[in-house]
Amino acid sequence: MNLAILKPEVQQFITDNLHTEITKLILKGSPFKDISAQELANQIIAKQKSKKKLGTWFATNNIYYPEKLSIEQTSSEITAQYKSQLVLGDAIIDITGGFGVDCYYFSKQFKKVLHCEINEDLSRIVKHNYQQLKVDNIETFSGNGFDFLKTNKQNFDCIYIDPSRRNDLKGKVFLLKDCLPYVPTKIDFFFSKAKYILIKVSPILDISNTIKDLKNVKEVHIVAINNEVKELLFLLEKEYTDFIEVKTINFQRENKQEFNFNLEEKVVSDYTKPLTYLYEPNSAILKSGGFHQISKKLNISKLHQHSHLYTSKELIDFPGRCFKINHNINYDKKELRKMLPNKKANITTRNFPKTVAQFRKETKIKDGGEVYIFLTTDLNNKYKVLICDKLNN
Repeated sequence: MNLAILKPEVQQFITDNLHTEITKLILKGSPFKDISAQELANQIIAKQKSKKKLGTWFATNNIYYPEKLSIEQTSSEITAQYKSQLVLGDAIIDITGGFGVDCYYFSKQFKKVLHCEINEDLSRIVKHNYQQLKVDNIETFSGNGFDFLKTNKQNFDCIYIDPSRRNDLKGKVFLLKDCLPYVPTKIDFFFSKAKYILIKVSPILDISNTIKDLKNVKEVHIVAINNEVKELLFLLEKEYTDFIEVKTINFQRENKQEFNFNLEEKVVSDYTKPLTYLYEPNSAILKSGGFHQISKKLNISKLHQHSHLYTSKELIDFPGRCFKINHNINYDKKELRKMLPNKKANITTRNFPKTVAQFRKETKIKDGGEVYIFLTTDLNNKYKVLICDKLNN
């Protein structure tokens, strides 16, 4: 941590150059003898990345930014605020603290928060930033959070863990065993220190397999922002053995879509041909696998077992995209081109043998416009083209 970066003239330089091309800035060199051009560039890039994701940090004076990777990996303020409301109590420990956004929001719900970070430099940065943010109930510990729990007699209401993905996976699908720390073998120890364990994992982890790896799972939370799943959370409660509740939420610009269901509840969807309205679930629901539950709870029918599109005669408030079906035709490229004189449409495929790119290449239909086309399969296993008007965002 280079304290020279906190000098007023340096902070002003960073602010003044938020829109400067970084390559030119580095080539020009640093105007400050005790700060390198690379250090200045990192502060500028990290602050730029914080503008939308971490508005509180961006708007606060004298914030020191770590390497940009820490900013990319940290929770957003939206997701941090959401998870801070999942557990209440007096004390919580985050054993994989990172940039400290989660702890900042935990501090609004708990009397005492302990932030553990094994990277000594990042721990110092976080401590400094909490001072700028005027937070006085977060204690920072520079070291291994698991070791802290082992050597300290203090108990907590909740242990929060964000296991890191091992670097040698190179983009492959991975399991909880591919993350550090490996939580399943430590659950009994964690429960000796806290009643609740809250675990954040990568959104691409399989929910069923992760539940099998864990125990005493009470809730699964799937958090999306603008229809992109950002976080997958597992809340464990000591000695809990009842049903698991799955909670999905999709934060949009002006509202939020929520849908919850009991994972153990056995339900079967009704199926029908396309009716007046078409519904496409948001990404959090698609991740949850609650395809039959949403059909039953909202009293709407599926088009096909594997299509994950729904339909109804009357318009309902649906957690996803809603459309008015104008035309329901069999898959016929020639007929479709006749119905699209402008040869322009927004296209989605669900349970269909061709990709959007393949379909566009074959039909010469360009992207955009006001028309929405769904290529799918109906309950009779017939390929269908649904031409629609979009009703919401």
